[in-house]
Amino acid sequence: MTQAQAARLMDGTALARRIVEDTARQAAALTGRTGTAPCLATVLVGEDPASVTYVRMKQNRCRKAGITSRHVALPATTTTDELVGTLRELSADPGVHGILLQHPVGDHIDERAAFEAIAPEKDVDGVTFASFATMSFGLPGFVSCTPGGIVRLLDEYGVDPAGKRAVVVGRSAILGKPVGMLLLARDATVTYCHSRTRDLSAAVREADIVVAAVGRPRLIRGQDIKPGAVVIDAGYNPGNVGDVDFDSAVERASLITPVPGGVGPMTIATLLEQTVTAAARQLGV
Repeated sequence: MTQAQAARLMDGTALARRIVEDTARQAAALTGRTGTAPCLATVLVGEDPASVTYVRMKQNRCRKAGITSRHVALPATTTTDELVGTLRELSADPGVHGILLQHPVGDHIDERAAFEAIAPEKDVDGVTFASFATMSFGLPGFVSCTPGGIVRLLDEYGVDPAGKRAVVVGRSAILGKPVGMLLLARDATVTYCHSRTRDLSAAVREADIVVAAVGRPRLIRGQDIKPGAVVIDAGYNPGNVGDVDFDSAVERASLITPVPGGVGPMTIATLLEQTVTAAARQLGV
């Protein structure tokens, strides 16, 4: 590919639509067979506008996929112990098959303690220690939704990570770290970069696959993209801006995800798909 050729866009919206349609068929079959519809419980602490909108969007997608949605709204003053108690109650409720704790939850709450209160069999967002372990060792379990969606996108566009150099910019527990483990499981050579990485540009220039997941707008510049590389922008910043400078990167990459319409829809599709899988397992089907 020459610099004059623009990258092909990786359409997460179209792939996510197909996944949700298939998930809806599975949910309908499960409901017909057992008399029980899959149920996803969403838990929101406080009234952050972005989080409220995101949860509402997930509830709407649940309805379209034949999944029952149960929402638990907690005040911003909720303590760690109170949140943990709520999540344990949902974990013990046989009518709930999947649990999503919308984050962030507030600086005064121990988010990790809250995540670990979610039963692994209901951790459809893939945020617990147990889910990270099963992801890392290739065992049955649930993947973190955004990393899982990224791998599905790579598969859809025929990108085999085996033998390729993958650079993950970001090391969060539910995005950067797990996506690196999933790529490693596909035999990529994975390098993690972060805020203390020296000469980030040099690391990115060596990458066949770049995953930007750091939450800094336009951090990754086109001049640092290896010609022909695959660029996955998992960042989302105000103004519909990703972590990659799209206009310059699109001239050097072979494949690139847009923001919005790339990784975001895949995250929700993966969540819904895993909720139906969780329900089937818990109902013994």
